[in-house]
Amino acid sequence: MPKVKTNSSAKKRFRVTASGEIMHQKPFKRHILTKKSKKRKRALNILGKVSPSHKPFVLRLLRLK
Repeated sequence: MPKVKTNSSAKKRFRVTASGEIMHQKPFKRHILTKKSKKRKRALNILGKVSPSHKPFVLRLLRLK
């Protein structure tokens, strides 16, 4: 039986916490940063949670369930 591989792009983009939540980087922090306020840029540093509707799909990509 062949080995089941984890999706390489998913393992770079998502992190699973000890409590089982899946975290991701927030978008809009890569470029055109001069027009965004400091407060907004700081808020984008915090990891976001994957929504419950997307959680089964992400877990399947990560081969955790």
